[in-house]
Amino acid sequence: MNDYVIIVAGGKGLRMGGEVPKQFLPVGGLPVLMRTMLRFKEYSPELNIILVLPKAQQDYWLSLCRQHQFGLSYQLAEGGKTRFHSVQNGLSLVPDDGQGLVGVHDGVRPFVGTDVIRRCYEEARRTGAAIPVVPVVETLRHLTEGVKNRDEYRLVQTPQVFSIQLLKAAFRQPYRPAFTDDASVVEAYGHAVTLVDGNRENIKITTPADLYMAEALLSKR
Repeated sequence: MNDYVIIVAGGKGLRMGGEVPKQFLPVGGLPVLMRTMLRFKEYSPELNIILVLPKAQQDYWLSLCRQHQFGLSYQLAEGGKTRFHSVQNGLSLVPDDGQGLVGVHDGVRPFVGTDVIRRCYEEARRTGAAIPVVPVVETLRHLTEGVKNRDEYRLVQTPQVFSIQLLKAAFRQPYRPAFTDDASVVEAYGHAVTLVDGNRENIKITTPADLYMAEALLSKR
């Protein structure tokens, strides 16, 4: 039984204010995306990695791999118009008769805990679908309905892990703007998703402030 992870890295880095896409920016001297991929190999050396990158970014990525002598084994898929289509492209590299699990992870989340990855895969093996979440610590305010009870909400992270057959079937649905993540696609298909504990350090690096936080998290390790 072979398990997979599809690492989606299609950002243009606009919120960073620079020309280099955020997934290629260095944290502790190593590009964010490389750190993310290494976390999954740390979880399981046997895990099959599929990296999804826009065609226009692939040459630059390969040059970074040569520069950093990054020899990790993976398959490369082309990014799509939306995240939904990018995941579809990654899924096309997973065998149609696969009986294992496939996770989907943001390329700019390099600090996911290996224990969180393990929980997601173990729970998905049991229920078919699992995603990591953390409690909301800030007060929430709806623009028209006032203050919301934060205890009723969770922040959703990745990896989001599913049985291969379930995710492939779910992604045969036509695209809808309401598909904000992979769990929403699976739920629209009619399958419930199980929540597991994530880790607070599993930040998504999208702004300069996130980069500072990433450097701080790395120095703690």
